[in-house]
Amino acid sequence: MADGPVVAVRGEAYREVAPELARFRVTATARERDRQATLTRLAERAAAVRVLLDEHDSAVDRRETGELLVRPETNRSGERVVGYHGSVTTTVTVTDFTALAELMLRLADQEQVEVAGPWWSLRPDSPVHREARHAAIAEALRRAREYAEALGARVTALLELADTDEGFGGTGGGMAFRAMSGGPPELELDPQPQTVHAVVRARFTISEPVLS
Repeated sequence: MADGPVVAVRGEAYREVAPELARFRVTATARERDRQATLTRLAERAAAVRVLLDEHDSAVDRRETGELLVRPETNRSGERVVGYHGSVTTTVTVTDFTALAELMLRLADQEQVEVAGPWWSLRPDSPVHREARHAAIAEALRRAREYAEALGARVTALLELADTDEGFGGTGGGMAFRAMSGGPPELELDPQPQTVHAVVRARFTISEPVLS
């Protein structure tokens, strides 16, 4: 239990910064009447995607193969298999944004390949998060001192500090590309600013107010 008067405040901080990561998905597909032919064609297209990613390895932070799907396609009655459809999706994370547009367009120029993205974000361990939390704490302390000063008192001790909310905005964006003829055009991408939001609630003890 607090020994003396207590003031409870909320500290909040916003930071808008440039993104550090860009993610996009690249999906290779194949459709043939024969199951083995579908698998073979899908493997060829997936290999072509890997070759292009290897060429831009210095710009790629990580790549992760997600869903591999191979399914039969039936006629209207659903009784007879008329073909097979296959797809494999890779999620690519890029740190060098100067190579991003070229890489995405070169991938989209491959046969039966779809590219979607980019989605911008910060690294989970980005120092911006720490800076925002520190700023929120400083704001809480500033407000507590202002309230205490208005009462003719001063802040004497911290009783409680709670991290109540923190969100990251601006991770949207994105486009979809399919294979094009005549070679990929040039494309400029504008990285979407990221908003970091930190909120804390704090309780401080203050000296006895001077209310006269």
